[in-house]
Amino acid sequence: MICFLTCPKCQHELPVQSPICPHCGIVFEKYLKYHPEQTVQPDVQAPIVTIIEEEQTSSLAQLLFYNAQHSTWVSLLGRSIIFAGLGLWSWQLLSDSIESNAVGNSFLHLVNLPFHEAGHMLFRPFGAFITSLGGTLGQLLMPSICLVVLLFKTRDPFGASVALWWLGENFLDIAPYINDARAGQLPLLGGNFGHFAPYGFHDWQYLLTESGLLYHDHVLAKVAFATGSAIMLLALLWSGLWLVKGISCLAKA
Repeated sequence: MICFLTCPKCQHELPVQSPICPHCGIVFEKYLKYHPEQTVQPDVQAPIVTIIEEEQTSSLAQLLFYNAQHSTWVSLLGRSIIFAGLGLWSWQLLSDSIESNAVGNSFLHLVNLPFHEAGHMLFRPFGAFITSLGGTLGQLLMPSICLVVLLFKTRDPFGASVALWWLGENFLDIAPYINDARAGQLPLLGGNFGHFAPYGFHDWQYLLTESGLLYHDHVLAKVAFATGSAIMLLALLWSGLWLVKGISCLAKA
């Protein structure tokens, strides 16, 4: 079947691809039998590509900013307070050095710790190395699950942005632990310290030693800190834009 977006006889533009021109009534396939010099225009797919790209952009915007235009002033006020709190918390955590372990001394470290320990149990069947890495994976897995559920299941983009912020904060929480691989000065669970605990008790001392990267602990810690910082700032940008969209729509109503 031959379809056009512009009729080769009357030159009318068609809203969609069609085998028949609704303006002059010709059947394109029969028309081409008697006018073989007429061929399908080379740019006939260009409008379709543009439409697809616009639909994809629209779908992404709807996913990231779903329901912002239907929010109430009360819900926007509550979420604005959360946004302001996360912004202030981010400033506090990001302005301190890795060595200060500000994240490890914060309330969220106590929230992250159970998921860290659960990660060791979850990944134990995969051997000693993955078991040690499982603590870090557990910390990163839980906020990632929350992010996916809030974004795709419950359709709560603002909540998903908070989960994304939490994911970034976990990278910050991991950074001092990586940084301590050689020094072993951080207190570990049970009152132990890395410099006199049995080998393997300090996750990142074991992981970096086994992988031959022990002397890169400070660099890897900085990478983790920078990654977490970027994720947290991205999450704040997302939640901030969601709030702006919601406030703008209510103001116009």
